Amino acid sequence: MLAKRIVPCLDVDERKVMKGVRFQELTEVGDPVELAAMYNRQGADELVFLDIGASPNNRATLLDVVEEVSRQVFIPLTVGGGIRTVDDIREALSRGADKVSLNTAAVKDPELVREAASAFGSQCIVIAIDARRKGDSWQVLVNGGRTPAERDAVEWACEVERKGAGEILLTSWDADGTLEGFDLELTNAISDAVNIPIIASGGAGTPDDILEVLTSGNADAALMASILHYGTYEVGDIKDYLSSNGVVVR
Repeated sequence: MLAKRIVPCLDVDERKVMKGVRFQELTEVGDPVELAAMYNRQGADELVFLDIGASPNNRATLLDVVEEVSRQVFIPLTVGGGIRTVDDIREALSRGADKVSLNTAAVKDPELVREAASAFGSQCIVIAIDARRKGDSWQVLVNGGRTPAERDAVEWACEVERKGAGEILLTSWDADGTLEGFDLELTNAISDAVNIPIIASGGAGTPDDILEVLTSGNADAALMASILHYGTYEVGDIKDYLSSNGVVVR
């Protein structure tokens, strides 16, 4: 069995880590460089850095901050937000990213996924899917969760896998920031549809929520923010709980 991964997330805007509920009501929770260093010390398996203001404000990614963060971590670093072209990906990688996350740009131009995977390898290309329930299915959201796209989340996941994506970062808009648990139905629907790894995001409130999404939800990794940023739990607490419940962790 492959080890499950614990992945802290830094939602960054204007050099500050922010957190809200369902992508709204954002409040400042810390400095990205300091938090990155702390999660590296705590034993996180990977780190995700999302520039949440880049796409909505049509600006470039905060690559100077990415570079500072990359110097603090010795684990894989995924960078997303404002990455629109193959050249943007190349620049992010040159500044310390190990992987890049594409969302809005990929929805606008799906061929970007194929071009990026061809240029840098599938293992480098993560597709972020922000999904909101719509009837019996889920609708893809873009622009930092602000804008509905005319795409079904499961169909989009299948399409990006065919185009060469190596991983999906799946965030439930409905669960995001609620601390009430992951959307297991959504996570299962995507994991059943594709063969690439799924990072589940949105709703982590307790170690039991994380255990549930990694087992019942069939996710390969769990991403979390609030419960780590506010010091409710540390990465080691979560890994100990998972290990004591039979989950293989690193």
